[in-house]
Amino acid sequence: MEPGGQPDIQQMLQQAQRMQEQFLSLQRDLAETEIEGTAGGGLVSATVNGQSELVKLVIDPAAIDPDDPEDTAETIADLVVAAIHNAGEEAQKLAQEKMGPLTEGLGGALPGGLGLPDL
Repeated sequence: MEPGGQPDIQQMLQQAQRMQEQFLSLQRDLAETEIEGTAGGGLVSATVNGQSELVKLVIDPAAIDPDDPEDTAETIADLVVAAIHNAGEEAQKLAQEKMGPLTEGLGGALPGGLGLPDL
């Protein structure tokens, strides 16, 4: 603060600029990070990036029962959804972990459910 109790606007703007730069750097890092989720004991694995975008899906051939294609298709669909959900949860945890120190300076608010500040 300047003498007389007035906040130093220039200092506040510089601090906001640094926070924005840190935020953008973390966003880039998260976008490049891949997180895997699994379901069915590993029969299906889904890989998402740190922004919860699906980048890879693997279905183990052991998950396929050629004698019961209808039931197999339904089971695989359920496992795919579960694996993607699992990977998304892990990506969200990672985002909150990495963004936590930055968002603490914003009062700890985690808008959007992803631990990402609205800038």
